[in-house]
Amino acid sequence: MTPIILDGDWTFVTKNSVDFRGPRDKPGTKGQYADVAIHAGLVCLNGPPGMDLDMQIELFEQALIELDADPDLVNQVLEITLDDDDDLHVLRYALPAEES
Repeated sequence: MTPIILDGDWTFVTKNSVDFRGPRDKPGTKGQYADVAIHAGLVCLNGPPGMDLDMQIELFEQALIELDADPDLVNQVLEITLDDDDDLHVLRYALPAEES
């Protein structure tokens, strides 16, 4: 994780989700955000391999709609995923995971 993002209190947007949140089935176990105690949020744009710029913009626009409804992303991940059937899925969860 680059210190500029954390020190600047920036929300990070990526299409490279695995490198930042870890594997899909175990987010936070690996990746750049695995050991970050507090962050301004992570937005993951997930599409098919070779996702083009137009699709990235479409997913980012959906992320902005979600953030307009609930802008607080502190220690959260917002994932916008377009699956193989062209269905759009939105998932928001805590990272690091909240302890129960």
